[in-house]
Amino acid sequence: MTAAATAQLAFDGSGIDGSLFTSVTDFARDTKWLNTPLEVWTNLGLGVFAVLMVMGWWSARRRGTQAMTVALAAPVAVVTAFACAEVVKKIIGEVRPCRSMPHAYFVDACPAPSDYAFPSGHSTVAAATVAALFLLDRRLSAIAAVFAVVEGFTRVYVGAHYPHDVLGSVLLALPIAYLASLALRRWATPLVAALSRGALRPLLTAEPAVATQAAR
Repeated sequence: MTAAATAQLAFDGSGIDGSLFTSVTDFARDTKWLNTPLEVWTNLGLGVFAVLMVMGWWSARRRGTQAMTVALAAPVAVVTAFACAEVVKKIIGEVRPCRSMPHAYFVDACPAPSDYAFPSGHSTVAAATVAALFLLDRRLSAIAAVFAVVEGFTRVYVGAHYPHDVLGSVLLALPIAYLASLALRRWATPLVAALSRGALRPLLTAEPAVATQAAR
């Protein structure tokens, strides 16, 4: 099947909130001085969520086995949510705005026709991080939420997604990542406790080994 045929068969989401999309992209056209910074941020900004998860892991080393389990579960929960989003993306098959609304203003380059729009993968990662950190550290989760809002806005600003793509990713990622973290906290805590007594101990706890031996 040709790329053109693939694009024709894909779902056109412009009828949902195309006017809101063009309002944001018109704003992008009127703020061209922001185009490059936000285009860079929309991709590299995902690193912020990785940093927040690392911060959560570092803090968990001083908070016990259960906290460490949740910290280790965070990236697993994010990957799980992202994988689910990719499945939904293939099922829905929503064509990108650059193909449905080619006359709008776009900062980002138009991806391949088979790279569908709904839900937003970037926003899925952002929202999943918020949920995954919620059980570990509410402050880090709140910080992640602020950056998630920025990430979602930039996805529309650069023209990569409709607003409903971003909203859909949030509605999908939050429960999946939260439930994945909750399940792993319950099922994996004994495993993390066992690993904490072995060679991985320095990565899993800040408690000195001497103190543990003395306690025994």
